[in-house]
Amino acid sequence: MTQTGLILLGSLVLLLAQIGAWFLNNSQFAWEWWRDKPLITILIWSIPSSTAFWWGSKLTYEGLGTAWSSRLLGFGISYVSFPLLTWLFLGESAFTPKNIVSSLLAFVLVGIQVFWKS
Repeated sequence: MTQTGLILLGSLVLLLAQIGAWFLNNSQFAWEWWRDKPLITILIWSIPSSTAFWWGSKLTYEGLGTAWSSRLLGFGISYVSFPLLTWLFLGESAFTPKNIVSSLLAFVLVGIQVFWKS
């Protein structure tokens, strides 16, 4: 697989991991039924999310060449899933000045890690 392919596939897998992590952490706030069920939540979401984080990190590390790049790319990708899921399921807007600036900084981090060759 090409370097670009590894980065793209790894990014997609990291996005899926971030989505799983969102449901792991925030289902308790979105739905009454989940509020007092931490063990069921952990059992359902931890293994798929952890597996996706592992593979996403492996692929992006192979594509980018450093653990730092892989980690910061994963962090930036979380700003794709978190605002959308938080708005859809919790009704919280990503469009506050603080959230907008934070999201822009996350995209800058992704751009630096992907496009800045050192």
